[in-house]
Amino acid sequence: MADDSIDMQEPVEKKDETVVEQSRRDARSLVFHLLYMMEEWNYDILLSDLIDNTNKGFDVSIDQESDIAAMAAIIIEKREELDDTIRPLLANWRLERLGVCTRLILRMAAWELKNTELAPQIVINEAIELAKCFAEKDAYKFINGVLDEMMKRK
Repeated sequence: MADDSIDMQEPVEKKDETVVEQSRRDARSLVFHLLYMMEEWNYDILLSDLIDNTNKGFDVSIDQESDIAAMAAIIIEKREELDDTIRPLLANWRLERLGVCTRLILRMAAWELKNTELAPQIVINEAIELAKCFAEKDAYKFINGVLDEMMKRK
């Protein structure tokens, strides 16, 4: 199996832990936005084209070879496998019935929990923060519960 690990820490001097954490949070937000746009395009667009269009249309500069692009590509490629990981954790819910943002945040967090060396508390907290910004009003509580259950079963 190929190594799917990615260092979500941008190349920032470690003078201040807050800078590193903010950089990681910004990277996750960009990955989330790329995933959301791919979902809206029904995955009928190349990620490289989407990144080019995003760079042209918004005030961002995502390098095609960056960890952001790589993480988005891996999550897109493995979305069915990630969904299969998440489905058993959804008590009385169907994945297809979840809001798009909730589903994407769960995919991202599930991938990070499985493929990075970040502490689970960090991954879960970052997923909660994304949910507070982009998902339905109380989705962060649901996401917290699902990811906690994932860690219990791990």
